[in-house]
Amino acid sequence: MSSVDVVELILQDHRRMEDLFRAMRNVEADRSAALAELAGLLTAHSLAEEDEVYPALRRYKNVDGDDVDHGVHEHREANEALLALLEAGDTTSQEWQEKLEDLVTAVNHHVDEEERTLLNDARENVADDRRAAWGRAFREARARHLENDCGSVENVRKLVADTKD
Repeated sequence: MSSVDVVELILQDHRRMEDLFRAMRNVEADRSAALAELAGLLTAHSLAEEDEVYPALRRYKNVDGDDVDHGVHEHREANEALLALLEAGDTTSQEWQEKLEDLVTAVNHHVDEEERTLLNDARENVADDRRAAWGRAFREARARHLENDCGSVENVRKLVADTKD
């Protein structure tokens, strides 16, 4: 049986994103397929964190609410970088390569900070059974977003536009 600990599920997604970035940097790989998978995973992951994990973490006194707010802000930056890459078109162009590196930078920065702050705080301050309950909710929300094609360019455009209002 796979883990339902929310921290482990988030870490698994982070490692998968790193794998997809490696594939997208590889000229021999199917970059379009890797981008499509990444767009869905990144978007569903972020939305599920904002739906289920971040609000729950805010209720813990040993978790810094500013770290949660910062995580949401970084999700928005990643969405903007993802949209730029999705709109760049030709996966062999210099523009696409540059947009990819912008996205990699934004996501890696967020992943590093989230793993050092929020996820460590969750591991230290949240009971195993509570993390498991959050993990189930996170996994269900992520699956629901994936089913709704959350990584489509149209949806990412909408997410970016909604955060600018």
